[in-house]
Amino acid sequence: MAPDLFRRLAPFREEALRRGIPLQDVERWIATARPSGTLVTRGEGLVVGRFGGPLMLPADVPDPWYPLLATLDCAALPEEVTGLPLPVDGHLLLFGFPEMTYYSASTGEVVYVPAGTPVEERKTKYPCVYGEEGHEFEGDEMLSIYEEFPQDELRLSADVSLPYHFLVPSPEPGQEDALLPGHPRAWELAEAWADTCGGIIVDGPLHIGGYAFHECTETDPVTDAAREAERARRHRAAGANESVDAVELPAPEEWTLLAQWDIGLTGREGSTLHWVIPRQDLAERRFDRAHVSFFWNP
Repeated sequence: MAPDLFRRLAPFREEALRRGIPLQDVERWIATARPSGTLVTRGEGLVVGRFGGPLMLPADVPDPWYPLLATLDCAALPEEVTGLPLPVDGHLLLFGFPEMTYYSASTGEVVYVPAGTPVEERKTKYPCVYGEEGHEFEGDEMLSIYEEFPQDELRLSADVSLPYHFLVPSPEPGQEDALLPGHPRAWELAEAWADTCGGIIVDGPLHIGGYAFHECTETDPVTDAAREAERARRHRAAGANESVDAVELPAPEEWTLLAQWDIGLTGREGSTLHWVIPRQDLAERRFDRAHVSFFWNP
């Protein structure tokens, strides 16, 4: 990570030491810092995509169930900024909707369109918003939320990220969560970060890479979302009378945050969407197993 990003963590370091956290614990926490890209709708940064806009898809890609949130230009999102091995060209399309799902199902998807792929504009009426064709529409609330989805250019700001969480699931069934391994002062360090990050990180609605967070972060939202993905997989397999062990997903610790949307729409204040993906899938440009998790603290 670039030295200037580490220097930006100075206020956190000073606050953690002021609280009496030993220097070695503070430095060990800072060593976990990750670069991330924060996308904003203002300023002079490079335009790397947009919220909303036309839905451009290859002819063989099915109509999406969830609405398009953002289209991102991969060539404008270098790994040194995002910390992610994104494709070097083409576009990532993020789909999602801030709504709870049944049986931990994904509330969105990711579509990658390689550079040079012929695309066509779709005039899709997303079933998530408008209901399925042939069914009576009763989704006035869904439509009003969708009509608030942002429509604007997205500009890139290089950012830095530290863990917001301090607990990990216990390896023993039925046992309480444990502190992050190797960080006996994890709770205090996460609290110091929560109290100082507002003056360190960039204020923007969409984050690429880094650590995930939401209003009640104790455990890692990426780990939680990966566990959701596994529960959803098992539910689908059971419904199809297939073996639940036929094709297991990677372990939760093998997943990473692809994107996070801090929503703030009327009726969904304090909610967050996380797009998470197995690291190996991302390296292989495979996005079909990406999972979108919705958090809301109404």
